Amino acid sequence: MEINIAERPVTCCFSGYRPEKLPWTFDEDDPRCEELKRKIADVIESLYDSGVRKFVCGMARGADMYFAEAVIALRETRAGVTLEAAIPCEEQAARWSERERARYFRLLSQCDTETFVSRRYTDDCMRRRNRYMADKSSVIITVFDGKVGGTMYTRAYAARRGLEVIDLKP
Repeated sequence: MEINIAERPVTCCFSGYRPEKLPWTFDEDDPRCEELKRKIADVIESLYDSGVRKFVCGMARGADMYFAEAVIALRETRAGVTLEAAIPCEEQAARWSERERARYFRLLSQCDTETFVSRRYTDDCMRRRNRYMADKSSVIITVFDGKVGGTMYTRAYAARRGLEVIDLKP
């Protein structure tokens, strides 16, 4: 897990809620979900226009997948876009539903690189994955409205590291 500091100015990472913390839970046809996906895509495009080319995603269920899908869509219309999957452990998706695992592996197959923070699950592999993403980035996009949890801690860590923080409300 080597971090290239020279790439920080052109790298953006992401942190957001899993479906259980989103107002629409798993209903991605909900207008609020569709609006959030549009906001994510707009912010990513704006960052691209400002010079960001590398995007790092933790590949969790929910908002992380919206982010990955938006980056993949941007890559179809803009040159030089890369997507890195920062994976906390090999069995990240092992207990997910069949549908969620299929989406995960489809997205993973479209990433330019995969970085495993840990081969096996540990008590701190998610936190280490989040710090890895923040340490290699100059900006973080969050889907955040104040709820305590991983996104709040990642956001705080990124702010302490001097990243530009872009919060999107769910």
